[in-house]
Amino acid sequence: MSDTGANQEAGVCELAPDGGAEAALRHDPRAAGPRADCVLCGEPTELPADQPGSTLCPVCAWQQAQRIACSG
Repeated sequence: MSDTGANQEAGVCELAPDGGAEAALRHDPRAAGPRADCVLCGEPTELPADQPGSTLCPVCAWQQAQRIACSG
């Protein structure tokens, strides 16, 4: 049980040292080339097509965040 206190101090949502996750969410106006489509509605996003992971448009990202927040 004493290990539980030590585990609570480590942040679950901490960013990696390189900040790659945060950088992936930022819009880069200098980035040129094709844009990725939203995986839910098919609308174009601000992210480049070679962006790893599933890409969401701002509307679907907002709706997904609401679903996650209300799921308990």
